[in-house]
Amino acid sequence: MKRPTSVDALAEFGRIRLSDTFFMRDFLFSDIAALHGFSNIPDDPDLAVAAGTKLCTELLEPLQDVFGRVAIRSAYRSSEVNGFGNQMQRENKKGYNCGSNQGSHAAHIWDRRDADGNMGATACIVIPAFYDAFHEEGDWQKLAWWIHDHLPYSKLYFFPKYWAFNIQWRENPVRQIDSYTAPRGRLTGHGVPNFEGSHEDAWAPLKAVFPKA
Repeated sequence: MKRPTSVDALAEFGRIRLSDTFFMRDFLFSDIAALHGFSNIPDDPDLAVAAGTKLCTELLEPLQDVFGRVAIRSAYRSSEVNGFGNQMQRENKKGYNCGSNQGSHAAHIWDRRDADGNMGATACIVIPAFYDAFHEEGDWQKLAWWIHDHLPYSKLYFFPKYWAFNIQWRENPVRQIDSYTAPRGRLTGHGVPNFEGSHEDAWAPLKAVFPKA
């Protein structure tokens, strides 16, 4: 598939269905691109679609089935958009929270494999019904542990507002959870004592609100 270079071609690309309820168009909006006039379009559409399909079918759809609507905050970034955002981040411009392009391959940059050849994709999402029910300090951990016990994620990174979080699908997943909100730092990962086994004690309160949990 060629990179879309016309409105018609981009519209058709946006109509690609990645899963039961998600389409490629859902993931193409970028605040940085909108404000600064960049085209947030993959150079390798086929790879972006393949990675996005895995993200949606294996992570986002299962979350939506249990917890209700998944709202996309940000997702795919072109190398151009991410590179500009990283430059602004290095210049201490607020709101440009982009890592390096190399570090974002197989993450927010869906159409590039990482240094080890892994395909992957990241989206920053909010689950409104979860936040409405569990919004006290530290409540984000209930969802984090549920995902850890149930879904094949690679990395999760939680933020303070509405418990937004980055969720990554990647070949050869890392299985690591970090947070910018209290308690900050690493929740779990390989080599951390709490990594193995069931964490149902932590996420059991979800069952009272979300029967499928």
